[in-house]
Formats: sequence, structure tokens, C-alpha cells
Amino acid sequence: MKNLVQAYFVEAKWFNEKYAPTFEEYMNKALVSCGYSALTTLSFVGMGDIVIKEAFDWVFSHPRMVKVAAIISRLMDDIVSTDFEQRRGHVVSGIECYMKQHSVSKQEVHEEFQRLIVNAWKDMNVELLKPTQVPMPLLLQILNLACVMDLLYKNEDAYTNIGVLTEGVTSFLVDPVLL
Repeated sequence: MKNLVQAYFVEAKWFNEKYAPTFEEYMNKALVSCGYSALTTLSFVGMGDIVIKEAFDWVFSHPRMVKVAAIISRLMDDIVSTDFEQRRGHVVSGIECYMKQHSVSKQEVHEEFQRLIVNAWKDMNVELLKPTQVPMPLLLQILNLACVMDLLYKNEDAYTNIGVLTEGVTSFLVDPVLL
């Protein structure tokens, strides 16, 4: 949580100073400020006896599995929410940082981010196949959280526009298609 608040502070400073970081500098903070690592850690708390001190030590070490899941979350969020966030006054996004640094169009950034997201999913698969210090249920927890992020940011920002998510959940649970 301390890292999350520190990242928010840096982003607030960037916003107030109208500073546009490099894409790498942005991602360094944005992978923390997206909250994925904090959410992962908090989700371990309720998983019972399977979570021992070594599991928390592992997640605090910023393992690759958590990093690639955060990349998926952050880039998908940036793709679908940048326009809305900029209209309401928000810190510069990864889209804007990448466009400025590489002198490319928004469409080209979207294509590059999609490529990075696909690569992150591949990295996630590799991490799931490797032996690890933590039990598989904890790795599956990270995977499942990444799948939730994929659902929330697939085509639009369902996190901010809760009506989109409500429709999906309703169609799945309340009005399911029966075969």
C-alpha cells in the first residue's frame, strides 16, 4: 500500500507540473498505481492456510507473474480510458507518453499496446508452467485477477462505466441462455 500511495503521489506531481514522462518512466509508476500488485497481495489474505509467509515474501519480491498481469491491466485500461480521463483532467496516460516519445499516431500506439498485451499473456502462460516457490492456487489467483481485468477493459472501460459490467453479469446470471 505504501508503494501504491507513493506512485499516486508521483503521478499527482506529474499532473500538477504538466510533466510528460517517457513511456518507460510512466510504466515504472503506472504498474504500481494500477493497483494490481496491491490487489494481488490483498487477495492472498483471504485464501486461508495455503498462504504462508513465503507466499507474501514471493509477492513482495515483484515476481514476473505479477508484473505481466499488471502490464495487461495497465495497458488495457489505457487503451479504453485515455480519452475520458483526459477530458476530466487526469495524469498523462501511457498512450500519450508513447505517442510523444516515438512520434506515432494513437492507432499505432493501440496496435503496439495490443502486441505488448498478447506478449504479456504469453509470459503469463510461461510463468504458470514453470515450477515456482508458491502453490498453484496462488498463481491461479493472479491469473483469475488478470482475467477480471481483461473483462473490465476488453472493449470499453467497464470499471468506470459500471452499466456495461452490470449488463454482462445480468445476461450471465439473471438471463442465461439455456440450451
